[in-house]
Amino acid sequence: MPHYTPLISTIVVALVLAFIFGVLAQRLRFSPLVGYLLAGILISPFTPGYVADQGIANELAEIGVILLMFGVGLHFSLEDLLSVGRIAIPGAIAQIAVATALGMGLAWWLGWSMSAGVVFGLALSVASTVVLLRAMQERRLLETERGRIAVGWLIVEDMAMVLTLVLLPALAPVLKAGATLNLFALALPIAITLGKVAAFVAIMLIVGRRVIPWILHYVAHTGSRELFRLSVLAIALGVAFGAAMLFDVSFALGAFFAGMMLSESELSQRAASETLPLRDAFAVLFFVSVGMLVDPTIVLREPIPLLATVLIIVVGKSLAAFVIVRLFGHPTSTALTIAASLAQIGEFSFILAGLGIESTLLPERGRDLILAGAILSILLNPLFFAALDHWLAKAEAKSAADAAGAGETMAREPVRQTRLTDHVVLVGHGRVGSFISAALPPQTALLVIEDDADRVATLQGEGREAIAGNAADPEVISAANLMAARCLLVAIPDAFEGGQVVAQARELNRALPIIARAHSEVEIEHLHKHGATKVVMGEHEIAKAMIADIPPGRA
Repeated sequence: MPHYTPLISTIVVALVLAFIFGVLAQRLRFSPLVGYLLAGILISPFTPGYVADQGIANELAEIGVILLMFGVGLHFSLEDLLSVGRIAIPGAIAQIAVATALGMGLAWWLGWSMSAGVVFGLALSVASTVVLLRAMQERRLLETERGRIAVGWLIVEDMAMVLTLVLLPALAPVLKAGATLNLFALALPIAITLGKVAAFVAIMLIVGRRVIPWILHYVAHTGSRELFRLSVLAIALGVAFGAAMLFDVSFALGAFFAGMMLSESELSQRAASETLPLRDAFAVLFFVSVGMLVDPTIVLREPIPLLATVLIIVVGKSLAAFVIVRLFGHPTSTALTIAASLAQIGEFSFILAGLGIESTLLPERGRDLILAGAILSILLNPLFFAALDHWLAKAEAKSAADAAGAGETMAREPVRQTRLTDHVVLVGHGRVGSFISAALPPQTALLVIEDDADRVATLQGEGREAIAGNAADPEVISAANLMAARCLLVAIPDAFEGGQVVAQARELNRALPIIARAHSEVEIEHLHKHGATKVVMGEHEIAKAMIADIPPGRA
């Protein structure tokens, strides 16, 4: 067996260093992402010591992008995508135009050609899929309106970049030498590209919507967890690869549509959990591969141009997005979230920079600025989200204080107090909660607290009483009239949030029976500590049911 294996050594060294520096970053109260990027710099050609294979690292990172976008698709429906199209499509296009213009202005100041300015500006205009989604997932924003707008915006940017990558080689002679523009030569690649994208979308909507869920259900019925996990990976990677090879659609876009088609299956949650470990591991490799691209000496060689590049990414582009979202009538919190999400660049920027060098449209100096700007913007991005979290918490506290002190009307509609008594309060109406509400006797007075507005609207349409909001919010849980309630059932899967709900409820009623849900012994202890009367764990109940059904032995 050969001792030098680039694939194995790249994976091992990258993951080991990412782990070491990720732990150090966490210990120093930085995001682990900083450690992953530092690990990439240490194994890059620009620093002494071991040098990993950049090509292999980039391909491993691409797998991470595929799995991440597949996971997003699993939580995203076609209706969600269409619902944000009114802002995502014009918003993303306008933001790309503003960022491109700013990049062209910097290129002109540096004495570059117009063609270099166009490529440079476009590379600064598109956000990184991985960075944006990781930030959204950490804050559980993907299923909120803000999260849906951000993902829709990202999809539009991806499609715009796919079109750009196809058209750039055809436009290169015109941009370089100012040759006569051949409209037919330009229209043909545009028509072919749009036709391929339309064909891919049509196939996914017509065929994929039926075939993909059917495959997963068939494999699930075999009872093999190994085959089920393999089928999920095969669907995600296979559709992404087929989309790229047959339709010239990006891997990320293909994987997203595959996940979205699968989201209509009852097995989508299980599919998401099966791919989670691989998604996390390959996402780490993505950040390591970004670190490998950067020459740290550019900070000393090009300080002013680099600062200007970073300002375009984190200030100019974000400010444009903020203004656009506000012009569409969305609240400041949504505008700030989108602005923070887009304050970085990533994988498409690298591809575009490489194509610019290959087509002799972009000088190598431009590529170095794009790569350095990418890593600095990725490093700065968590700070923007931390500032956003602080601002939102402060704004919410101020709003609550103003409402309590002066009786002013709050920005959100006040929660209406229930008039039910001797009622069951059910927190969460997902898979477990909906089963509970269906199993309760019809005469039972039931109040549901659910943070999904669509589920609340459905329940209210069925004549059930439901409150929209997070039960950990003191105002929401107070509206449930727990002093007169029969019991509280906490059916949400997140035990940390469940502990907050239990603690709030226990403060309101010391004698209230509270039954909560857990997935591990640690979660059981956590919920009991916060005041739960009883904690139910699925594995325990399954074991009890199986033991109860054991037939008696022969006398």
